[in-house]
Amino acid sequence: MKKILYTSLIALAVSTSACTVAEVQRTMDGVLAGTGTGVPVTKTEVANGLKQALEIGIKNGAAQASQVDGYHKNSLIRIPFPEDVKKVENTLRQIGLGSEVDKFVLTLNRGAEDAAKSAVPIFVSAIKQLTIADAWAILKGDRDAATQYLKRTTSQQLYTAFNPVMVKSLEKTNATRYYADLVNRYNKIPLVQKVNPDLDDYATQRAIDGLFTLVAQEEAQIRENPVARTTELLRRVFGNNNQS
Repeated sequence: MKKILYTSLIALAVSTSACTVAEVQRTMDGVLAGTGTGVPVTKTEVANGLKQALEIGIKNGAAQASQVDGYHKNSLIRIPFPEDVKKVENTLRQIGLGSEVDKFVLTLNRGAEDAAKSAVPIFVSAIKQLTIADAWAILKGDRDAATQYLKRTTSQQLYTAFNPVMVKSLEKTNATRYYADLVNRYNKIPLVQKVNPDLDDYATQRAIDGLFTLVAQEEAQIRENPVARTTELLRRVFGNNNQS
């Protein structure tokens, strides 16, 4: 039974689909009592372990995203031409401006890659707000529960802080200029309905969503892969002692 509890990621990821509320409580009690380890894991350690896992996740995720093609060649987070003006892309391609559209999409993703370099302190500041009560609530969640909690409770704060960074990066990579040129060309086509969507808002939200996707992958790695637990605290909180 002890082995089952530990291999179910006892400190963070006891899933409600597999365990009853009573079983979750027994698992939590076992952690605090040091079941199978002889060394109790405190509530504070669980909370700190969550924060540490998220910090490692965002640092690794941001490092991956900020590389050249970190967004552009990652199908999970690549930012496409704005969906709400898809007709603009289709029309421009039909009149022979496909290469210009591709150039814009490339610079759009380059802007996200550049902005990702500045994401870490913004995300870490939000992570520090996680409380001990939050940590125990996350115990009942899925394998990306910590990431989803962070996304749910801090998205607006992150958007406010990240938006000016993203705007600056879009200007730096010329994405803003390329987009304005494309929209102006489209708006000059006879009989089309004029468009002027907010590129900054679109790019900021998609860039943040991409970072959360990478953080969720990192969280899953820490839960499931012992090699990914790079600190003693993570090994204590997420570790499997292989007890029978």
